[in-house]
Amino acid sequence: MPAIAVQENQYETYILTDESAQAQLSVVPERGGIITSWQVQGQEIFYLDAERFKDPTLSVRGGIPLLFPICGNLVGDAYTLDGKNYSLVQHGFARTSPWQVTQQATADGACLTVTLKSNEATRPVYPFEFELDYTYTLKGKTLELRQRHTNLSSQPMPFSTGIHPYFAIADKRQLTVTIPSDQYQIKGDATVQTFDGPFDFDQDEIDYAFINLTGQTATAFDAARQLKLSIHFDSHYSTLVFWAVKGKDFYCLEPWTGPRNALNTGHNLLIVAPGDSLETVISLTVEVG
Repeated sequence: MPAIAVQENQYETYILTDESAQAQLSVVPERGGIITSWQVQGQEIFYLDAERFKDPTLSVRGGIPLLFPICGNLVGDAYTLDGKNYSLVQHGFARTSPWQVTQQATADGACLTVTLKSNEATRPVYPFEFELDYTYTLKGKTLELRQRHTNLSSQPMPFSTGIHPYFAIADKRQLTVTIPSDQYQIKGDATVQTFDGPFDFDQDEIDYAFINLTGQTATAFDAARQLKLSIHFDSHYSTLVFWAVKGKDFYCLEPWTGPRNALNTGHNLLIVAPGDSLETVISLTVEVG
């Protein structure tokens, strides 16, 4: 039976469980609405830098940070809108803002909705009234992220949205990744390059933004753990970033609706009319053994 419990740790933590699938999910609303842990049949799916997580002045490196209203960085951390200049740090403010739990349900999986509304901290950097309602559903070996973006302003609201999941991996040489594109760009370089694989994990860092996607599913297979991960994202998502750092026990597969600097270029930017909402969906499924 699906269930939801609350633990009073350093941060209030919501624990979603599906006993029939031996699955458990941990969500920390006040720390960016972040998922910090997902366990399936005793296997931990996510990496988490515990020391950074404990320090509220630092962004979290691990779990699933939420990206809004930009993915990646803006050139100079700046953008212009209606003749006014604004500043936004990399990936936006959603991942560092406190979210509120607004709904819970266990009728069809363990479902938890966290909400972020425009406030005094967001308006100076993003001049829109909005409400974000993100619902996490744990059902069997699948985790669904359903994200609703509502524009409460009187003018159209432009944004990008995405996630930055850190997947645990002890030995990247045992990792096989299948991405529905062979075209990518490196951060800071607009040149479109051709990827013929596999990834070279001897590099200090890999930061490839795959574009011109030919499908909506990516997979990763960890041979050491016999663990297959499938990520499905709806057609709003135009970019899939693969990021890995040498010597760190994680890799990232990040669905983004728009590329870096989209608020300035307008490229694949999502725009919601006043009073309307736009919903995006990502699902992750794990197969073990």
